[in-house]
Amino acid sequence: MTRVVLLGSPPGPIGSSQPGGRAVPATDLSLASQPGAPTVYARLLEQLTSLDPQPTTIARAGDAAAFRAHAGQVVESRDLAGDLRALADVAEGAAENLLIMPADSLAHDELIYQLTKTKRAAIAMIVSAPDAADEVSPGEARPKIGRESLEGLPMRTRVGLGRVLSVGSAYHAVTRPNAALLGPLHLHQRHTAVLAETARELADMAHLFGPEDDVTELVVLGLVRKGVSVGLYERAGEFYSRVRDQREADEAQMAMAGYDEDRVRLDNAVKGADGFFTTFFVSTYSRFIARWAARRGMTPNQVTLISIALGLLSAGAFATGTRWGAVAGAVLIYFAFVFDCVDGQVARYARKFGVLGAWLDATFDRFKEYAVFVGLAAGATVSGQFGDGEGVWTLALVALALQTGRHLLDFSFGAANRRKPPAPLPTLSLTVAEDDALRKELDRRRTVKRGGVSGLLKFWTDAGRFRSVHWARKMIVFPIGERFAAIAITAAFFDPRVTFLTLLVWGGVAAIYTLTGRLLRSLA
Repeated sequence: MTRVVLLGSPPGPIGSSQPGGRAVPATDLSLASQPGAPTVYARLLEQLTSLDPQPTTIARAGDAAAFRAHAGQVVESRDLAGDLRALADVAEGAAENLLIMPADSLAHDELIYQLTKTKRAAIAMIVSAPDAADEVSPGEARPKIGRESLEGLPMRTRVGLGRVLSVGSAYHAVTRPNAALLGPLHLHQRHTAVLAETARELADMAHLFGPEDDVTELVVLGLVRKGVSVGLYERAGEFYSRVRDQREADEAQMAMAGYDEDRVRLDNAVKGADGFFTTFFVSTYSRFIARWAARRGMTPNQVTLISIALGLLSAGAFATGTRWGAVAGAVLIYFAFVFDCVDGQVARYARKFGVLGAWLDATFDRFKEYAVFVGLAAGATVSGQFGDGEGVWTLALVALALQTGRHLLDFSFGAANRRKPPAPLPTLSLTVAEDDALRKELDRRRTVKRGGVSGLLKFWTDAGRFRSVHWARKMIVFPIGERFAAIAITAAFFDPRVTFLTLLVWGGVAAIYTLTGRLLRSLA
């Protein structure tokens, strides 16, 4: 469950004399091209119903009646300070995650879904300047109160390394801003108390802010200065726009019509961190199988069972000990892996997740792999090519032990890493106008990390920006896609002994690489 707060009073443009400028309330902006011709506000409420059927809207007294004609609670506010205090009241009473969105938002369902399902405990939606660089240190530049804008919102945010580094306002100066906050903000419940405290402090400083200062911009400013790591969400094919009048609403509708939301949803169903083989030889088409299956009502668990069946058939084909059996086994193990990818893609595309499915997927990946090991060793014995096959069985058992040991190390390191508290981020009082202290602390940390183990890890991380190094690092760890590909190719063109030797050599290199990296990370 997610608690939703909608902000009904938009900021004014930079240089405007009155808060909110001449913006038309979202309740009065119609979307004629949408089914039923809803207003911007009514469409947004419908999109958010599954998250919170009774959202809280913070609005000015003159607009409150129009907002009350819809579902949810409306809190009246006189000004920016009132908006912040009302937000603090909601945050204090929230026992769930919190989604804050401007009421004038026109967005794809997929964007809202991705924003609320992120693993980051705090994430804000941004738009970056075209020439923005992902760097922490802004050199000798001085903090400034920016007058530039992006999509009609002040460009007063500094981002880098996947998070918000500093945020400005009409009072707070930022060193080399390179992005603007668009408005949507999602917070894990563990940060709601900090949000409430921050919003109240900011409300007491409201006389220092300008009419262009947005509530979410100020909230993110306060969270960052309180040491909260606020991640970044940028549009990846989804549509999002804030509309201030009917002309902008009409233009936004026309622009949104040019987007293929279903294709974006399908692309998001594919994991972005897959290995080389999966990315280029499976996911290029498996997503379309996933969509076909989802549209016909197939569940992820049913697809998992297909993958298991193909894996067992592959093991049986290998066990025949014939050349055609090896070729058939190679083809079957490839498609067993394809459907192993499809089940997760169906789950993400159709929004069908479950504990049973996650357990089946994790457990039977190993089961299929080990069944194929047995099939290959049995086939070597049946063929008589390797005598009684004892040597091949020995290789199979060693390969199985190596892979089992790697899995145990993966799970144990993951569990230990989750218990490790994150390094605290620098903090800065909200009353300090310039962000020099934040910049200097980040520069100091950067200098410290240049030496020793931390410097080595940073060098290797930075090297990943080169495409060749990125994919080499993906392949060297010998993920499941590469393992199944190695089994299929070597079994089809060579013999089981070559297959197991490939698994042992590549798996051994992968074990040394991952173990070394984890030891270094533990020491850093």
